[in-house]
Amino acid sequence: MARETAAPEAEVYGAGSFYHLLRDDGVQLRVCSGTPCRLRGADALLAAARRSGLAAEPCSCLAACDTAPAVLVDRVVQQGIGTAEIEVAARAGELAAQPDREVLRGAIGPEDAPDDSLAIHLHREAEFDGAALQWAGGLGAPAVIDEIEASGLQGRGGAGFPAHVKWRAVREARSLPKYVVLNADEGEPGTFKDREILLRRPDRVLEGLAIAAQTVGAGEVHLYLRGEFETPRRILQEALARFAPVLPRDLVFSFHAGDGAYVCGEETALLESIEGKRGMPRIKPPFPVEHGLWGQPTLVHNVETIACVPEIVKRGGPWFRGLGRSEPGTKLYCISGEVHRPGTYELPLGTTLDELLLAAGGMEGELRAFSPGGASSGFLPASYRSVPLDFGSLAKVGSMLGSAGVIVLSRDADLREALLDQLRFFEEESCGQCAPCRIGTRYLHEAVVGAEAETGAGPRLSRAAEVAWEMNEGSICGLGAAASKPLTSALEHFPEIFAASPGHGGAEE
Repeated sequence: MARETAAPEAEVYGAGSFYHLLRDDGVQLRVCSGTPCRLRGADALLAAARRSGLAAEPCSCLAACDTAPAVLVDRVVQQGIGTAEIEVAARAGELAAQPDREVLRGAIGPEDAPDDSLAIHLHREAEFDGAALQWAGGLGAPAVIDEIEASGLQGRGGAGFPAHVKWRAVREARSLPKYVVLNADEGEPGTFKDREILLRRPDRVLEGLAIAAQTVGAGEVHLYLRGEFETPRRILQEALARFAPVLPRDLVFSFHAGDGAYVCGEETALLESIEGKRGMPRIKPPFPVEHGLWGQPTLVHNVETIACVPEIVKRGGPWFRGLGRSEPGTKLYCISGEVHRPGTYELPLGTTLDELLLAAGGMEGELRAFSPGGASSGFLPASYRSVPLDFGSLAKVGSMLGSAGVIVLSRDADLREALLDQLRFFEEESCGQCAPCRIGTRYLHEAVVGAEAETGAGPRLSRAAEVAWEMNEGSICGLGAAASKPLTSALEHFPEIFAASPGHGGAEE
């Protein structure tokens, strides 16, 4: 690569060694090691693969928690593979991705929702008439942004930042060219809503991107999909071919595949990755709206956020705002773990856990704990089940909605093991740029492991709050701020799981 591109060898090596799928290209089978998959037998699957002589390794969440356990073969997520089949494949010396085993569609709902109460409509067939795009052209850019503002649409990727602020900033920027970027690097453990949108409603995504580009004055749209999203990428490309006749002829769409780095879900790390670098988050300010892709004004949106735009344009901002309960709009909630019908459910923003469980067929066992927004949100006890699952309400109780990847655990689940899953994940996925995050993620993980082994590491747990503060204050991106949440929340709400830790005095410390 260095010879062919004239790039310094150090830069090529640095980028190549940063991404899991490039660095570990000899792995034949990757088995998801996230909590939902481990609850469904991922450990036994990995052990069987290794016994059979396959080059198998655990990996981070594959955005297939609703079809657990999930595995990755040739960058294609597969479901329904059992230990016996892995042994047969190993004896035959081949393990190839099978199209009929791709994670195509999980459970969705609610099926009985009125047609005018949803913004994305996962149940509907894709439409390629471009009606919303044409309507937006008739309204004009200022009016479209006014509708986005009236809708109250917040970023659905985790931050919850008002969408209209970004649109207006890029629209008013004087520098050219401008870009629109789709963030489809869905890597938060417990989250798979963007996968469902890409598979079921690619038309919503493409039309939303086209409206955004037309409104802010961008000539290029860049779609960044995580490397494991081979199937969603293929479906999106096929949809683009069908949608092309109604698109502006001078609007260019470019696809980019990630190579396995959770941190690239952070918008500036994603931009660095598109530019061919290590996915290292940038210091902000300046923000992407003024200094984004290749230093130009850039609008970056999550898949769910952009998929809401067509219906907002057609029905108006006040309509969308009225769909919510405690905050504007509907929300795609992912639910997995010990639940009868794990899947993606579009419900009013502000729905409670009990209502979400009802839509998903109820708990398997008695609820003990849940993560309301993936690993980054930590753990909450069952007593919080009536707290609205929205941005503001969860922040008040020390958690976060994030990407709304809800993981539920019963009293039979090993909460300590679930905690270790999340701490291990953050240690492995820290990009290493910030010392507080790089050192802190390892410190917290080792503190729990050491306490479990009764090696005298218990006292380190009493310093978890101090380490968490240092990570939050000294990290450039949200990973460092959120990585301590699983442990600090467990210490607060479930101190009994640390009772055997020598020298640890409980959550009060």
